Amino acid sequence: MQKLSTVLTAGLLALSSVSAWAEQSCETVKMADPGWSDIAATNAITTFVLEGMGYKAKVDTLAVPITFGGLKDGQVDVFLGNWMPAQQGFYDKFVASGDVTQLAKNLDGTEFTLAVPDYVWDAGVHNFADLNKFADKFDKKIYGIGSGAPANLSLKEIISKNDFNMGEWKLVESSEQAMLAEVSRAVKKQKFVTFLGWTPHPMNVQLKMHYLKGGEKYFGDTGSVHTLTRKGYAQACPNVGKFLTNLSFTQDMENSIMANVVNNKVSNADAAKAWIKANPAVLDKWLEGVKTVDGQDALAAVKAKL
Repeated sequence: MQKLSTVLTAGLLALSSVSAWAEQSCETVKMADPGWSDIAATNAITTFVLEGMGYKAKVDTLAVPITFGGLKDGQVDVFLGNWMPAQQGFYDKFVASGDVTQLAKNLDGTEFTLAVPDYVWDAGVHNFADLNKFADKFDKKIYGIGSGAPANLSLKEIISKNDFNMGEWKLVESSEQAMLAEVSRAVKKQKFVTFLGWTPHPMNVQLKMHYLKGGEKYFGDTGSVHTLTRKGYAQACPNVGKFLTNLSFTQDMENSIMANVVNNKVSNADAAKAWIKANPAVLDKWLEGVKTVDGQDALAAVKAKL
């Protein structure tokens, strides 16, 4: 009996040690940001809430392919920017295969496709099929985002397949900021330009622009954004997993935060906190059934940070 008691005690101590290690390993939440304004905003919201709960958030700027690889290899815990259907290829390779988990939908009703300024629209460019009619005016160029982005891969496929007679066109890849700077220069000169546009994003307010139809095969009609985690993360870190499952955003929320950043030159962190402070009721849903890192009431702890 003495021996059994010793064995049981040792076993309980070992389990306690494993549990403590597991909890400790959840204290830092590793997130990815592809350099997109919308994900910078949602990462800032998430970071504020996590830190209010006593966790640490570590955000690394990573290209989309590197992010998916990091999720698969366990180097990234969370990615809030799984735009669908634009990332269908990455979904098929990583999520459908079971290497990465699609935890929850965090935004609905998105648009993500080629866009043109209003004067180009007024000239008759309403559809992907209209682009090549004005090929010379566009210099046969499409302005995309960072190299390796799924949307860029779709545009390259259009060119390689000569879809919409665009086989001689060239995709110009650059950062989101560089792309929009190029578009702004074109608009000032009333020059024809087509570029990747999406909502939510401040560009929809800053630019008089229209989204083109006809590219639904590649970009879908409307879409949604999902939260991804590394495989088994919600089971290993159930408290953070519950928060991430509850977490959802709206177009108005994201647009408001991004507009504050752009118009008032404030940080994403300050803009996110200001929005939550003005709309504290969102915390009720986000933190339902969620605790702080040390097991206290998360809702009270986060509201105290406001």
